[in-house]
Amino acid sequence: MSPKPTLARTLLDVRPLRTSPAFRRLLIGRTVSMLGAMMTLVAVMYQVWLMTGSTVWTGAVGLAQALPMVAVGLFAGSLADRRDRRQIYLVSTVGQAAVSLLLAVQGFLGHVPVIGVLALVAAQSCFGAVGGPAAGSFVRRLLPKEQVGAGLALNHVSFQATMLAGPALGGLLVGLLGVGGCYLIDALSFGMAFYGAFGLPRLPPEGELARAGLRGVADGLRFLAGHRAVRGALITDLAATVLAMPMSLFPLVNAERFGDNPRTLGLFLSAVAVGGITASALSGSLTRLARPGLVMLCGAATWGAALALFGLVTNPWAGLGLLALAGAADTFSVISRGTILQTRTPDALLGRVTAAEQIVGQAGPNLGNLRGGLVAGWTSGATALVSGGVLCLLAVAAVAAGTPELRGSRADRADPAPDPSAEDPDPDGLAELAVADLPDVGQRLDKE
Repeated sequence: MSPKPTLARTLLDVRPLRTSPAFRRLLIGRTVSMLGAMMTLVAVMYQVWLMTGSTVWTGAVGLAQALPMVAVGLFAGSLADRRDRRQIYLVSTVGQAAVSLLLAVQGFLGHVPVIGVLALVAAQSCFGAVGGPAAGSFVRRLLPKEQVGAGLALNHVSFQATMLAGPALGGLLVGLLGVGGCYLIDALSFGMAFYGAFGLPRLPPEGELARAGLRGVADGLRFLAGHRAVRGALITDLAATVLAMPMSLFPLVNAERFGDNPRTLGLFLSAVAVGGITASALSGSLTRLARPGLVMLCGAATWGAALALFGLVTNPWAGLGLLALAGAADTFSVISRGTILQTRTPDALLGRVTAAEQIVGQAGPNLGNLRGGLVAGWTSGATALVSGGVLCLLAVAAVAAGTPELRGSRADRADPAPDPSAEDPDPDGLAELAVADLPDVGQRLDKE
């Protein structure tokens, strides 16, 4: 058989859409639902601003979304490792739709205090946090291992597309229908997400079920701390976001170096997104590689280097090019990190690992924007960018040096077994847990 054309292998790998009707329905349903969520975010921000005229309250919208994700996430992950993940996702989808209906009712009727609106936002985020870890296991269960990276890339393209189109569409609908109408359309969009998941088979965890409550959460944390490849992947993500997140610095850098032109500021944000979408469209070669660890490390390092250079340039076109490069590198890193977590985590722990990934994804950018703002307040925007990029490079280099499992290792290769003559830092054996070991884990821990 003749090899496929190089261009076909370079473009986004769409094999999962052809080979798995279940994945295709799920992706379409979740894309429609995410589009509705982006529209609702615009509607909530607009409504809260009209009610208060305060940026403190509009900032509290993000807090109402993030805190439930962090507080509920690990417990939701443990639940996803004990129950049918399809059922959990369906229940969470119904819950989110019900909250959107309540938002629509208060949007049409008015007279609800702003704290009530934020409480509804937090309730919807709680339902999303419950369903997220369950949904995070679907790609691995629906696709063969060699297509997991491609499935994650398709999910990432879907997310980026909704991030670009959702806010604009939300603003249009709020202008035409009001906030109540926008919330109502969001509630209806969850019907597509429900349809996409309803046809899935039952998806209980494979292997030993997670223990209930804090014990199940603790088991997940011990696995995260002990499995070097998974731990290194999450630390790399934290290094990129906490140390080098640039979004909060864009207004200051624009004022310092580019004349404080609002059009330039808008292009900064668009350049990162354009780079990400371009990288997703050209991700076929990378998702077919069996070296996601190396791709992730190179992507995170390129992200830090590009942002450090952006802090030094004075030409706006060069700056936009570097931001596009950073966005592309981040996309490659995110897709590769997801591939590592999906393929190196036993299915019985996948819910908890996915929950940890979501928490890192929520907390890391927020902490990174805070770090950048504080450093810029003490020095300058350029200094905050350059220092953050350099620190990111150093942190990624440290992870690469200390985690040989990520340097060119295959996605499906297990971590090397520990030296039996050495002192065992993990006597319960959870750190290097393999699928075959799972049935014995609960019995071993309960005996202790």
